[in-house]
Amino acid sequence: MWKIPLFKPDYSAKERNALLKVFDEGWLAMGKYTSRFEGEFSKYLGGNVESAAVSSCTAALHIALMAANVGKGDEVLIPALTFVADLNVVMMVGAKPVTVDVASLTDWNMSFDDFFRKITPKTKAAIVVHFAGYPFDPRITELCQKKKIILIEDCAHAIGASIGGKMCGTLGDMAAFSFYANKNLAVGEGGMFVSPVTGFAGKARLLRSHGMTALSLERNLGKLISYDVRTPGLNYRISEINSAIGLEQLKKLDKGIQKRKKLVDKYIFFLSRHRSSAALTIPFVQYPENVQPAFHIFPALLPENIERKEFMEHLQSAGIQSSIHYPAFRHFSGYKKQIKDKTPLADAISSRAVTLPLYPGMSHQDVEYICKSIAAFFNK
Repeated sequence: MWKIPLFKPDYSAKERNALLKVFDEGWLAMGKYTSRFEGEFSKYLGGNVESAAVSSCTAALHIALMAANVGKGDEVLIPALTFVADLNVVMMVGAKPVTVDVASLTDWNMSFDDFFRKITPKTKAAIVVHFAGYPFDPRITELCQKKKIILIEDCAHAIGASIGGKMCGTLGDMAAFSFYANKNLAVGEGGMFVSPVTGFAGKARLLRSHGMTALSLERNLGKLISYDVRTPGLNYRISEINSAIGLEQLKKLDKGIQKRKKLVDKYIFFLSRHRSSAALTIPFVQYPENVQPAFHIFPALLPENIERKEFMEHLQSAGIQSSIHYPAFRHFSGYKKQIKDKTPLADAISSRAVTLPLYPGMSHQDVEYICKSIAAFFNK
C-alpha cells in the first residue's frame, strides 16, 4: 500500500536463523537466550546496570513503579506529550499522574521549569521520556536526587542515546526500554527493565514472573524440583524467540543509528531546499555537543492554519505513511475528566504534530521524494 512506510524493521537472514535455532532447540519460554540478551544489553549500556527482559516497555514501567512502592496517595510526574502507557501505569498502581509541559515548540522534552513547579510533598516518582531519541534535560536528574524523587526513564525512543558518554537508561534509578516492531531495536513485542540499583533489579525479576524464585527452565533441566513465591507478581516474561532476535538486533543497533542520523540530516537539507522549512517547525535541530541522539522518529510541527488531516491525506495520496506522536491525554474518553494540569505547549504540539517516515532502510531519494511532496502541498 505504501511507497514509503512509516517504518520498516531492519531484519536479515541472521534474525531468521536465530529464530529457527530457538525452534530447533525446543525451548521457547524464557531461558538461556534471554539471559544472554540481558547480559549483552547491560554491557551495551556501560556494564554498571542490571537488566531484566520483560514482555514490553509498559511492563517494565509498571514493574518500576511497583518496585518503588508507588501507590495510593502518591503523585508521579509524567510528560504531557508521550504515549499513553506512561499515564496508564501510574493509574494502574493507584497513584495520581501530574502532567508536565514540554520545554518549547522546538524542544519536545519535559520542561525543567514546569517539572520543578509541579513538585509537591506527595511527589514520589517521575517518569521522563527522551522524546524522539533526544535526551532530556539532565538537570532533572540532579533535581530528583536533591528532592529524593524516584526517577524512572522511559527509554522507548532512546536506546543508543547518551549525554556526555553516559547512556540513556543509566541516568536515573530505573529505566524501561521498548523493543516493539517500530523501535530502533525491534523484536515485535518485548522490553527491558534496567537499574543500577541491585535491590530494584532483584524485585523486577520476581515481579515479572509471579514472584517465583525459580524459572520453569531450571525445573525442566532438573536443577530444581519446586520454587518459592516471595511476593505477588505478574507474568511479564519475554520469550526466547524475542530474545534471540534481540541479540542480533543489538549487534547492528549503532550502525542503524548512524544511518538514521544521515537521513535526518537529509530531511533538514531537503526541507530547506524545497522551502518547506518556512512552513514546518522541526524540533531538536540543535542539541548540545555532548548529546548523542538515537534519532528514533522524525517529528514535525504544522503551522496553526493548516488542517492536519488534509496534510496527512496529501502524503497518503503520494504513498507516504505518516503518524501522530502523540494525541493529548485529555482528548481520550477515559481521561477527559482526570487530566486537568495546564500544559499549553504540549497541547499545541499534540494538535499539530506529524511524524514522517524514518528507518535505516530508507534512501536519500526516499527523503527527497517526501520533502518534494511536502513542498507540493504548501505550494498549492
